Amino acid sequence: MKQVTFHLVSDATGDTLEQVAKAALAQFPDIEPIKHHWPMIRTTRHMERIIPEFKEKPGLIMFTLVNPEIEEVLVGACKEYNWPYISVMQGIIRELGMHLGETSIARPGLQHEMNEAYYDRIDAIHYTLAHDDGQLTEGLREADIILVGVSRTSKTPTCIYLANRGIKAANVPIVPGCPIPRELEENKHKFVVGLVNSADRLIQIRRNRLLSLKQDPETTYVDEDAVREEVRMARRLFSKHGWPVIDVTRRSIEETAVAVMNLKQKYDAEKKGTV
Repeated sequence: MKQVTFHLVSDATGDTLEQVAKAALAQFPDIEPIKHHWPMIRTTRHMERIIPEFKEKPGLIMFTLVNPEIEEVLVGACKEYNWPYISVMQGIIRELGMHLGETSIARPGLQHEMNEAYYDRIDAIHYTLAHDDGQLTEGLREADIILVGVSRTSKTPTCIYLANRGIKAANVPIVPGCPIPRELEENKHKFVVGLVNSADRLIQIRRNRLLSLKQDPETTYVDEDAVREEVRMARRLFSKHGWPVIDVTRRSIEETAVAVMNLKQKYDAEKKGTV
């Protein structure tokens, strides 16, 4: 693979820049990025101090800088030393300003401010962790979304992804021979989604899980007939309650979460229309 050096420069945590760079680089599988992170660049003097670092390890410079003076220092150096650079945010901010007829306040890190949305997100994360895998079922009435599925259908990571978006998500496992919690049966007004996976994929994931835990890989947990019956049982349960179903077999966690949120949006719109 071809190694390429990247300098990621930000006036905040650099999370946005990292995600953009990661998403873009995924389109170039033959490139092995060597990333150098430079977060919290808040003054021109700080920017000037790290310019020599770029000289020692030249490469492509990507940045999210909303302060025009700091950006001017970096862009000036890039032009002087002929370094390639990409401004990730300025083009978007400039276009937004033109369309909105407003001027940017050029203040970094606003998306990380501890406002009401921030505290809602923290509250959602705490709730989701406390109500993972069928824990504290008496608290299901407080959930925004409840995910139900057999073991290894991505319930926990999907809930955590949703919680990071301020959604209180709980999950309840379907265990052969065990009824679903009474609280789930009683909360019929709650939005519940059933997650399913193909039997073959479930067996593969479960077998790998057992091996990683150094447990016996030959149990009913991975028995083909037993797993197929689990999948059928889950689908019957979802059909009985009229819960929408998402097949996660070929979906990433992010794709599953987006599908859940889309279904929730549709559910809320239909519910509102009936009021």
